[in-house]
Amino acid sequence: MSIEAKVLGQQVAYPTNYCPSILVPVPRYLNREIYDIHAPEELFQGYDTWHAYEAGFLTRNGLPVCGVLKLVYPASSPCIVESKSLKLYLNSLNMTRLGEDIPSGIETYLQTIKSDLEQILQTRVETTFFQRAPEKLYFDFQNYTLLEATPGIERETFTEYTETPTLLLENQTIGSGEIKVCSHLLRSNCKITKQPDWGSIYIHMQADHLPDQFSLLKYIVSLRNENHFHEEICEMTYKRLNDLFHPEILAVSCIYTRRGGIDICPSRANKAEYLPKYLHTSETLTQKLVRQ
Repeated sequence: MSIEAKVLGQQVAYPTNYCPSILVPVPRYLNREIYDIHAPEELFQGYDTWHAYEAGFLTRNGLPVCGVLKLVYPASSPCIVESKSLKLYLNSLNMTRLGEDIPSGIETYLQTIKSDLEQILQTRVETTFFQRAPEKLYFDFQNYTLLEATPGIERETFTEYTETPTLLLENQTIGSGEIKVCSHLLRSNCKITKQPDWGSIYIHMQADHLPDQFSLLKYIVSLRNENHFHEEICEMTYKRLNDLFHPEILAVSCIYTRRGGIDICPSRANKAEYLPKYLHTSETLTQKLVRQ
């Protein structure tokens, strides 16, 4: 059995008591080496942001405290946490009594999660608990052009549904330039269970040669039957674009639809200033997409 399949795709009893041992770390190199990413720190910077919408615990007197948990950790970590194991772990805290009151309970809850995740991921993890929606929600992806709204898209033919880098063709009508494009047609599948993962992808690129927008959308659509984790899809797409177009600026963010009460939103960029500002700030809740 692979590391990823320790709980994912298995029938696992939900722990009813606090159970940090159920967390499963998955080494990032397992996927990176497939795409010749041997020195990731030289290729990109980035973060993985997780939103857990079914987070909660009990205070000492049994009062439930519920909210949204936001987790952020860097792409430089040796491992990711497997999503089902995180769900089971968070569920194990649902009936755990923490703190004499709500503020002290939240503090203990966050510190517990932070400590447990930092131990298995071997990196710094930022954690924030939101009991209610803030008055203002921020959004990082203003002024991105929606690829599937490109005029003439209905006349294009889509035939590839497994990852096909040869679909990425250079735009012959323009030379150097900068694009900010997105698509809500991103779909891939879980590496273990093969269940579909839906999402949106945002690409910011500046280069001497840019991809044709039709071909870029066809490439995104070709991920439809790929079996990878969310973080892996983001890095694979980044690597393909980097290898083919050698951009001066490259940033790729994947905003996935929640499944099992959790969404995963990885971003990679060749420089830190091109990463989303708010998505990867743990203290800030960002505006959700329609299917998020």
